[in-house]
Amino acid sequence: MKILIVEDEAPAAKRLIRLISEVEPDARIISHVDSVEDAVSFFEGNPEIDLAFMDIQLADGISFDIFNKVKVEVPVIFTTAFDHYAVKAFKVNSVDYLLKPVETDELKSALHKYRTRHLKTDTQKLDLKEILNAIHVKKDGYKKRFLIKTAGRLTFINTTDIGFFFSDEGNTFLVSNQNDRFLLDDTLEEIESQIDPEQFFRINRKMLLSLNAIKRIEPHFNNRFLIQTEPMFNEEVVVSRQRSADFREWLDK
Repeated sequence: MKILIVEDEAPAAKRLIRLISEVEPDARIISHVDSVEDAVSFFEGNPEIDLAFMDIQLADGISFDIFNKVKVEVPVIFTTAFDHYAVKAFKVNSVDYLLKPVETDELKSALHKYRTRHLKTDTQKLDLKEILNAIHVKKDGYKKRFLIKTAGRLTFINTTDIGFFFSDEGNTFLVSNQNDRFLLDDTLEEIESQIDPEQFFRINRKMLLSLNAIKRIEPHFNNRFLIQTEPMFNEEVVVSRQRSADFREWLDK
């Protein structure tokens, strides 16, 4: 396994190199760079590497700047002392996100994830789309889980455990079957294109509802439907008049 390390703190780089050598004795550290500029130069040289470790905050910027300046095709394990970049990290070639100081068990887990998802031979590279598919997408092309941050940690919510999505004042929220609420980065429109339309339906401008969350349906005025959901929502849940016919058809599939 050929590895690049992007880290501007010498002690942190030294510790990481030592841990990698202990956990993965056959790994080779091809290069260690300490800035966005040097990392861009490295990738522009079309190097043959399998994996990169990147600190997020570097002396001349943040490592996400690298992706804006040059094509990075290899998987990346991010390391940082801060956790607020986690969601952004998973939008690029991220295998894992480790908080400093990196611990041996966490490094082992991250490398295991890399090996599990790196399904091709060493001479082939996984592109970003394939990495995201390995993390998020089922064989039918729809997302099977959503990455969320809670209590300073990352976790996943399976789509089968989601009651509904809703928007409020420009924010998008996921509500689990246990009535836990989580803030998402995506818009309802983006989410609607990612999830199984047989399982979720856009009942109105503000809500994407899971079939499993429907507890009762009642006729409502102006040819609409009033829905009682489980988990419950803190507002009246109504299928818009424009969506009512499609809603009937969706239920009758």
